Amino acid sequence: MKIAVVGAGQMGSGIAQVAAASGHHVLLNDRSPEFIESGLAGIAKNLDRSVEKQRLTAEERIAILGRISPATAIDSFDVDLAIEAATEKLDTKLELFRVLDAQCSVNARLASNTSSISITTLAAVTNRPERVIGMHFMNPVPVMKLVEIIRGIATSQETFDFTRDLAEQMGKTPVEVRDFPGFVSNRVLMPMINEAIYAVYEGVATPEDIDTVMKLGMNHPMGPLTLADFIGLDTCLAIMQVLHDGFGDSKYRPCPLLRQYVAAGWLGRKSGRGFYTYP
Repeated sequence: MKIAVVGAGQMGSGIAQVAAASGHHVLLNDRSPEFIESGLAGIAKNLDRSVEKQRLTAEERIAILGRISPATAIDSFDVDLAIEAATEKLDTKLELFRVLDAQCSVNARLASNTSSISITTLAAVTNRPERVIGMHFMNPVPVMKLVEIIRGIATSQETFDFTRDLAEQMGKTPVEVRDFPGFVSNRVLMPMINEAIYAVYEGVATPEDIDTVMKLGMNHPMGPLTLADFIGLDTCLAIMQVLHDGFGDSKYRPCPLLRQYVAAGWLGRKSGRGFYTYP
């Protein structure tokens, strides 16, 4: 099978790696060759680590990388599936779906890795809404088993079955989710993170102590503020805004401190500073 992955960041490169490791041929696309090269370098680094830990052989590593090809433009993609893994911005995703609809072969399915945006809305700008679906992988993609499979209002059963079977073939556990803001994962997770940020904002405790409470008291492997830094505070804010706009409920109002950190460019690990500092 041929799969195009649009977006070579952390999520897109992870999806490309898992797809190639499952035997599929992958076209990895992004806005510039530099982004694609960075994504490929990240994949190679992950595979090197797997070889060191004897989870892969050197030959398997070479074969996986050999199944990933850079694609500097979305141009007449002859693929079975295109997976969009761009930034969590509605306008960006809508434009990509218009382009993918125009450039992908007529029988191709179009999937989005969106973590909160309506699949129905994305499908509506295409001429193939029955072939559009949500395929929300978890981060880091090569490690995490879950994939949320989200039907839009027009998604066909055949497209759902195809996507579910592909997720299983990739070694993932697919879970069917209805097309509501935030789906299940982020509808539950993001308000918890937002409430932890409110606890910092109100001076209830330090980020370190809040994370310790959740790790030792609730048995979470990672505290919510450490997790927020890992996800990216700009992504957390974008998802909270989707939830707030989608439900119109004040319980989803983003914490002012989250807005302030994002405005300051304190986005977490990727910027070197969030609720913690990263050298």
